[in-house]
Amino acid sequence: MLADKVLGVIPARLGAERLPGKPLRPLGGKPLIQHVALNALASGVFDQLVVASDADEVLAAVEAVGVRGVKTRGDHVSGTSRVAEVAALSEFADFGVVVNVQGDEPFLPAAAIRGAVGEVAHGWDVGTAAVPLDADAAQRPSVVKVVLDEMGRALYFSRAPIPFDRTGGGGVRYWQHVGVYAYTPGALALWMTLPATGPEEAEKLEQLRALGHGMSIGVARLNIAALPGIDTEDDLRRAEAHLASEGR
Repeated sequence: MLADKVLGVIPARLGAERLPGKPLRPLGGKPLIQHVALNALASGVFDQLVVASDADEVLAAVEAVGVRGVKTRGDHVSGTSRVAEVAALSEFADFGVVVNVQGDEPFLPAAAIRGAVGEVAHGWDVGTAAVPLDADAAQRPSVVKVVLDEMGRALYFSRAPIPFDRTGGGGVRYWQHVGVYAYTPGALALWMTLPATGPEEAEKLEQLRALGHGMSIGVARLNIAALPGIDTEDDLRRAEAHLASEGR
């Protein structure tokens, strides 16, 4: 498994409800999707990296910085299904691992990508990653939290602050889900056959479909500070501040 070729796919659409036109929104003077693509490329994990979108403007933006764009259908209801369309193309038939890099993660650590691939190598159906999260940030619905079992397998993902701190003593450890998924082509194809679940539709989190149907999701826990994904206008402002703090 570790020797398998790794295909990275960044799904991107312009119709995000909470932040319309998200891939092309400016961050540090250039479109968000360029930051995401160049950051993923710099990880060195991928044998090939592409951005998948039905929007010509998005494809043009990534091709302007040397990342390949793949035109996909316009009827996808999730990023996973868009990734699956690309992974099923005959030119990618010899890739043993497919990685879905979320299009709103401009600061995704390379360790998260490697960790997600490693979880698949360890035998879980899907691999992803998480980082520690402070209690204040855990209250934000735009930050997705994950609760894990003792083996490092995901039990549940939520926009709510989970686990609930019943005593109020502040001893709860929160984990922020990092927007990356790795799968074998077979696991990705299985995911595409599954019907939606109630929790998925309530939380608007597509990974709850896989969990709800019994697929295992291994979570690589990283000992690094949480970095801002971008889901809202406030998230975009936090990302700008993060870039400024790095002198970028």
